[in-house]
Amino acid sequence: MLSGLMNFLRACFRPRADRSVHTGSDASGRQDGLLWYKDSGQHFNGEFSMAVVQANNLLEDQSQLESGCLSTNDSGPYGTFVGIYDGHGGPETSRFINDHLFQHLKRFTAEHQSMSVEVIRKAFQATEDGFFSVVSRQWPMKPQIAAVGSCCLVGIICGGTLYVANLGDSRAVLGRLVKATGEVLAIQLSAEHNASIESVRQELQSLHPDDSQIVVLKHNVWRVKGLIQVSRSIGDVYLKKAEFNREPLYQKFRLREPFKRPILSSEPSITVHQLLPHDQFIIFASDGLWEHLSNQEAVDLIQNHPRNGSARRLVKAALQEAAKKREMRYSDLKKIDRGVRRHFHDDITVVVVFLDSHLVSQASSVRSPNISIKGGGISIPSNFLSPTEPVAT
Repeated sequence: MLSGLMNFLRACFRPRADRSVHTGSDASGRQDGLLWYKDSGQHFNGEFSMAVVQANNLLEDQSQLESGCLSTNDSGPYGTFVGIYDGHGGPETSRFINDHLFQHLKRFTAEHQSMSVEVIRKAFQATEDGFFSVVSRQWPMKPQIAAVGSCCLVGIICGGTLYVANLGDSRAVLGRLVKATGEVLAIQLSAEHNASIESVRQELQSLHPDDSQIVVLKHNVWRVKGLIQVSRSIGDVYLKKAEFNREPLYQKFRLREPFKRPILSSEPSITVHQLLPHDQFIIFASDGLWEHLSNQEAVDLIQNHPRNGSARRLVKAALQEAAKKREMRYSDLKKIDRGVRRHFHDDITVVVVFLDSHLVSQASSVRSPNISIKGGGISIPSNFLSPTEPVAT
């Protein structure tokens, strides 16, 4: 019955090309079954490669690369913006971030007349507030939207500086050349917020000293309140505002005791790095990639092959590992349809940004054409969505 439903949906709804690429002259990405990819493109600071493979029935990963003006003012600054939004419980939050975060960033950059940690923090908060307004409006008709959320990883390259902001467990990894040996080392740039990390559990316990159940080991996986693995996110209003943790929300998401302070946070971890001439590339990816590849394995795959198709190569390597873990062939895994595929791997999104040291060091006032690309997938129109029981991650 499930396969029949999948075939019906596939026949009725074609891939949404309009969600893939928003450029005039730039060639659009390509779709190959559940894989969307753009093997090569040019951004303000060099080349890039993107790929998305869908596992969920509705693609919960969203992503974008924006290059050119990072402000609502044409005077700049100019640079490159990368966003990876790994949704959970449904696609609504990640889609909302994809539509609004960069616009907020441009507005605050214009107000401050420069890029900064404060600008990024304000853009995250405005996005969180905006999605909360959506939940408040939809709650009477669609209460389960309170249990939908998203991780949010952002990288901004501006005037030779790299800003990395993160909520949740997506990851940014830098490939840095060691001139003495010729090796390219993997350097993790993002701090993660997943209850599997001991320091995250300690942080939660210190914030909630009166709650012995703030983190629970459930089926050998640490979860916040036994419900969700990430401790920071956009959305997940049911664990941030007690008035949304009640009927008619599904019982599995309702806590026995009302909470007085937010359980999850929307405060991003932000790091600032001065890019060096021997910094080669940055890999931005949702945790679907890092479940199967180590940081160094991913960097080695990029370094040891041509730039063209780098993101697609990483996705394929992760899928090969996923198949191996289930003792099946990669060719057989590729035949499994979305929805059922989620039992084998998560949605995976990868953006590889190559750094041309000559371009990276140029002033942020240097003008360049605007490029805007959004990672694709097989999407069902939002008006088709019905409240389904979300899967906590």
